[in-house]
Amino acid sequence: MKYTDLIFDLYGTLLDIHTEENDLVWEKTALYFGFYGAHYTGEELKSAFQAALAAREAKAGQSYECFPDIPFEQIMAQLFRQAGVEENADALGINAGQLFRICSIEYIHLYPHALEALAELRRKSYRLWLLSNAQRIFTAYELTALGLGKQLDGIYISSDYGCRKPDLRFYRALMQEQGLKAENCLMIGNDLHTDIAGAKAAGMATLYMHTNLTPPDQREADPALYPGKTDGPHYEYEGYDWQELAQLIDSLE
Repeated sequence: MKYTDLIFDLYGTLLDIHTEENDLVWEKTALYFGFYGAHYTGEELKSAFQAALAAREAKAGQSYECFPDIPFEQIMAQLFRQAGVEENADALGINAGQLFRICSIEYIHLYPHALEALAELRRKSYRLWLLSNAQRIFTAYELTALGLGKQLDGIYISSDYGCRKPDLRFYRALMQEQGLKAENCLMIGNDLHTDIAGAKAAGMATLYMHTNLTPPDQREADPALYPGKTDGPHYEYEGYDWQELAQLIDSLE
């Protein structure tokens, strides 16, 4: 066992999802706001959300080493208050955020054999961690619905920490809270600019998966870096065949 701690990205690594945050989604969410006396059109709600989010991100600061992540529900609650709805604004913000997410999802499912692969890796004494750029009010419930959470030793969601990959603070939060050593960690993700770049900066080994959700401007996996063809600390894999990939990870020496 070359690595004791496997750190996974979620969307595009273990899970396939397609969302459309189109005008109809904003209109339906605006209708929910209207149920409680906060009156927006879909276009007004979208514009107000974008403006509030941009203001919060600017206040938090953003640079190569600072990538803020603002909880979605806080912005929604702010928009209720801006429309004069103070009572239960925080709870309404959570509900509005979850409604928005549900309306935007066209499909969501685990990649084939992902769940079985995690279970097998746990049986072989690997510790499994999730480090996801995501919103808790969406992701925690999606993990439950898909049965994924039970296979993980810990779940780290960026909105809980106010920063997102490749921000080193997010990686350090996991390592410090769980007592992990970077040299024992393998970060597995489908984005070279977030998952992989941040993990490398944190001193971890990395495995880049080029999947259907990898950003289109990023390259395919390099066959010369296929797990087993290189000693690391960086590996690459084309696709999302978790039945094969779990075996390759376990074979690394």
